[in-house]
Amino acid sequence: MARVKYTSKDVDLMARMMRAEAEGEGQQGMLYVGTVIVNRAVADCLDFGDVRAIRDVIFQVQGGNYSFEAVQKGNVFYQRARDSERRLAERNLKFWREQPARFSLWYFNPYAPCPPTWYDQPFTGQFKDHCFYEPQPGTCESVYIG
Repeated sequence: MARVKYTSKDVDLMARMMRAEAEGEGQQGMLYVGTVIVNRAVADCLDFGDVRAIRDVIFQVQGGNYSFEAVQKGNVFYQRARDSERRLAERNLKFWREQPARFSLWYFNPYAPCPPTWYDQPFTGQFKDHCFYEPQPGTCESVYIG
C-alpha cells in the first residue's frame, strides 16, 4: 500500500521537484528529497496540517514564499520529468524512506556545515550538500507512522 494517495500527475510533479532540488546529488539525493515531500503529505502537524496531496506539498506557501526553492526560481522544475525520476518518485510514494530523511520534514543546503538545529528542529544527518531535520520529539507523531 502506498504511503500517500497519488495519481500519474503527482508522480510527474514529484519527479520534476526531486530533479530540480537534487539532480546534482544523484539518485540517492533525489530519493531523500522525495522522502521529505511524502513525509509532508503524511504529517498532520506543524506547518503541514493542511497539506495532504503531493501537489499541495509542492506548491505550499509559507511566510509569503513557496516552500521549495525550485518552485520559486523555476530552474529545472519546469522541465519535463524523465522516466528515471518518475521511477524514483514512485518508490518514495509506495514505500522508500531511509536516514537521514526517513522522518524529516525539512532539508536545506547551508553552503556551510549543517547546524545542529534548524528552526529548533533537530538535525538527523547530511547527504552531500543537503542537511535534514525532523520534528522535535512529541510534536509530530504522524510522520513516524507508515
